[in-house]
Amino acid sequence: MDDFFQALILGIIQGITEFLPVSSTAHLVITPWIFGWTGELNSLSFDIAVHLGTLLSLVFCFWKDWIEILFKDRTLLVYIVIGTIPAVLAGLAFHDIIETTLRNPLIIAFTLIFIGALMLLAEKIGKRQRDSVSFWDAVIIGTAQAFALIPGVSRSGITITAGLFKGLKRDYAAKFSFLLSTPAIAGAASFDFYKSIKMSHSYDYSLFLVGVISAAITGTLAIKFMLSFLRKYPLNIFIYYRWLLGVMIFLLYFFK
Repeated sequence: MDDFFQALILGIIQGITEFLPVSSTAHLVITPWIFGWTGELNSLSFDIAVHLGTLLSLVFCFWKDWIEILFKDRTLLVYIVIGTIPAVLAGLAFHDIIETTLRNPLIIAFTLIFIGALMLLAEKIGKRQRDSVSFWDAVIIGTAQAFALIPGVSRSGITITAGLFKGLKRDYAAKFSFLLSTPAIAGAASFDFYKSIKMSHSYDYSLFLVGVISAAITGTLAIKFMLSFLRKYPLNIFIYYRWLLGVMIFLLYFFK
């Protein structure tokens, strides 16, 4: 029962934090570390599983957009493909390093604080004038997404930040970020599923199902909240949260 409760909590955390610019991976790594949870729930494979839940959220919230992209707006489809390539290449090249070396509380604390500073800078100098993307927007935002593989960076945080630097409006930067994350999450989940079968890992898939469902429900709510929030407000509250969490992790690491 404890494992199911932990899977539920981690699924809720994933759903909320995947679309808020605070790094879902950081929270999925730090939460088991703080509470001493071990086993398959504290693994990249479970992280990928709950990412499937947020993939369902994306499909539910943007299915109309995807139909239009696939059948009408082929230019945007090309830009999404271009923006996805850097993350795919980085994931294939650095998967093992990400799963082991980079899942470290000190690295997470540093990236939380550093990316928070970038977000603040983007808020200060971003013009926030455009609600469409260009070829170079796709290249730059897609390259930024590749860095989100580092725990603590945040996929939504780094891509929205890159969008702001390129002059996109906040809510459109978030929408393009969410659209861009869809194939990346789908690809990462497929790759890890294939790898787990190939390596004959034995998982309790009922725990994974709890995480997927809870992540899907909370992820849908988080998407709707984020798009509405960014139409009116800046990223500051998330920046301050990142800094506070980063400092707390540093303190826990050295004094726990």
